[in-house]
Amino acid sequence: MAQQGPAFSLAIDAMGGDAAPEAVLDGLELAAERHPDARFLLVGDEALVAGALARRKRAARACSLRHAPDRISGDMKPTAALRIRGSSMRVAIDAVAAGEAAGVVSAGNTGALMALAKIVIKTMPEIDRPALAAIGPSARGDVVLLDLGANVQCDARNLVEFAVMGDAFARAVLGLTNPTIGLLNVGSEELKGDDRVRHAAETLRDSHIGQNFRGFVEGHDITAGTTDVIVTDGFTGNVALKTGEGALKLMRDLLRQVFTSSVPARMGYLLARPALDRLREWMDPRRYNGAILIGLNGVVVKSHGGTDALGFAHAVDVAMDMVTHGFNERIREGLTRLSTSGPRVPAEPR
Repeated sequence: MAQQGPAFSLAIDAMGGDAAPEAVLDGLELAAERHPDARFLLVGDEALVAGALARRKRAARACSLRHAPDRISGDMKPTAALRIRGSSMRVAIDAVAAGEAAGVVSAGNTGALMALAKIVIKTMPEIDRPALAAIGPSARGDVVLLDLGANVQCDARNLVEFAVMGDAFARAVLGLTNPTIGLLNVGSEELKGDDRVRHAAETLRDSHIGQNFRGFVEGHDITAGTTDVIVTDGFTGNVALKTGEGALKLMRDLLRQVFTSSVPARMGYLLARPALDRLREWMDPRRYNGAILIGLNGVVVKSHGGTDALGFAHAVDVAMDMVTHGFNERIREGLTRLSTSGPRVPAEPR
């Protein structure tokens, strides 16, 4: 007899985020239209969610509501969140661990989500540490960046595993058949960097993804789109992410100042408005909403807490892509091929 799959495509934390549950439900209304065959387990305070869900017809048809009386606040410490078993985030994650749902999406507390996911869903046996990954814009299309903060300190083994997971992610979510991979470093020359990144590079060159490994890349290569996947440790990745977000905000602010500085500038804005609208759409942060904690026994997607319906729907899109295209199976396959293509990279003492 064929093995029965999860009853739900995704478990959704209805109470996570700044504008929950309204923004979550509005996002699910959009997501239900995009994924008509999906079934969602919506977890939250029934008194607050049931009536609002009923007013969103598509979402109501796609969702089953499960009561969870508590919610995890944005400033709650992960250690405290672990003790609240009745929170919407915990109940949603429990559904994934129990095999009821293939993945979970939450706009709630990032630290709590990472801690709960790692303890309840658990890391794949083949993975030393999970990584936080996200998609960003570049001159040549979307680029995958990991780790973005789940692991501040990484050894060579972690970086190699991140590369394998990034390869699987780019194939599943971006639809790339042969994604190129680069290791973020202080220079592109082979002798640059510390022993850790050089050891990881040597292992990747000899691995099954070696033909797509482009060696070391620098910070400017992220936005240049030099490779499809950028691999780094969580400390550097988080700094790069926040720097990129700040640069985008600065660019928007400067454009606003330029086009409001004088009457001729305002007239120039009217002429340039169609092109600027396309630029705004391309750089819209909602289009890239949804960071993924990869390397777990289930799909875990973190939506930005301040996003709106469109952004939350995109986070659901990312999770559905990972579920539909067998993301975790791709990781397992890649790790198996890595172990048979050469000696396993040992974990370095910490």
